[in-house]
Amino acid sequence: MNAKSYFVLLRPANLVTAVADILAGMAIVSFPWVNDGIFLILASVCLYGGGVVLNDFFDREIDAKERPERPIPSGKVLAIYVLLFGFVLLAFGCFFSFLYSEISFIISISIVFLILLYDRFAKHNLVFGPLVMGMCRGLNLILGMTILKSLPLAIVPISILPIVYIAAITLISQNEVWGGGKYKFIIACMLYILVFFTQLFVSFQNGFILYTMPFIVFHSVLLFPPLLKAYQNPNPKLIGNAVKIGVLTLIVLNVSFAASFGNLPIAISILALLPISLLISKYFAVT
Repeated sequence: MNAKSYFVLLRPANLVTAVADILAGMAIVSFPWVNDGIFLILASVCLYGGGVVLNDFFDREIDAKERPERPIPSGKVLAIYVLLFGFVLLAFGCFFSFLYSEISFIISISIVFLILLYDRFAKHNLVFGPLVMGMCRGLNLILGMTILKSLPLAIVPISILPIVYIAAITLISQNEVWGGGKYKFIIACMLYILVFFTQLFVSFQNGFILYTMPFIVFHSVLLFPPLLKAYQNPNPKLIGNAVKIGVLTLIVLNVSFAASFGNLPIAISILALLPISLLISKYFAVT
C-alpha cells in the first residue's frame, strides 16, 4: 500500500479548512465548548476527506488525460480501493456526528448527499457545480453551530456566505486545466466582494466591525492579487494558484466570521491554522 498516495488523495492542507469551518460555526453561536465537541471536528474532517477522495475516483478518466500524475491514473492506488476509502470516510463522518447529536447527524447526512451529487453529477455544470459545492461548505459551517445540539434558525442564513464564496472558487476552477473564460474571474471577484461587504455589515450590526475589518483587509490582500494575475493571463498554472489561495484562505473567511460575532480569541486561534495549511500545501496538492 502506498500510504503517501492516500495522503495525496485526502488533500491534507484542505482538511485544515474543514476544522476552521467548525470552529467558526461554534464561534458564531458564542462557542459553548463541550468535550464532545471534538466529534464535530472529526466528523467535518472525515466528510471533507471522503468528498475529495471520491472526487478523484469519479474524475479518474479525466485525470488520466489531464493529470496522469494523480494516484489513480498513475497506478499508485487501485480505483476500487479509492472508492472504498471515500465511503468509509463519509461513514465515519456521519458516525462521529451521530455521537454528538441528532441534529448534527442530520446535517452530516445532508452534506454526504451533496458531496455525492457534486462528485458524480454536478461538478462540471456551470451553475449547479459551484452551487452544490458551496452548499457543502455552508452546511459544514452549520455543523459547527450544532454545538448547541439544536439549529439556531436566526443565525443559519449566515451560512449563505460560504456558499457564495465557494461558488466563486469553483467557478474559477472550472477552467483550471485549460485556462480561459475571463468572464468567470469577473463574476468570482464580484462574489468575493459581496461576501466581504456582507461580513462587514454583520460585524457592524453586532458592534464588532473594528474586530473584523483588519481580517477582511488581510484576506483581500491574499486573495485578489492571484486572481488578478489569472485574469490577465488565464493559463492553468495561474488559475490553479488563484484556486489554491481561494481554498486555503477559507480559513481567513472563518476568522472573520468569528470576529464578526465578537469572539476575537477564537478568531485568532482559527488564524493560527493558516500557516499550518500553507505549510502542508507545499507538499500536497490543494486542487
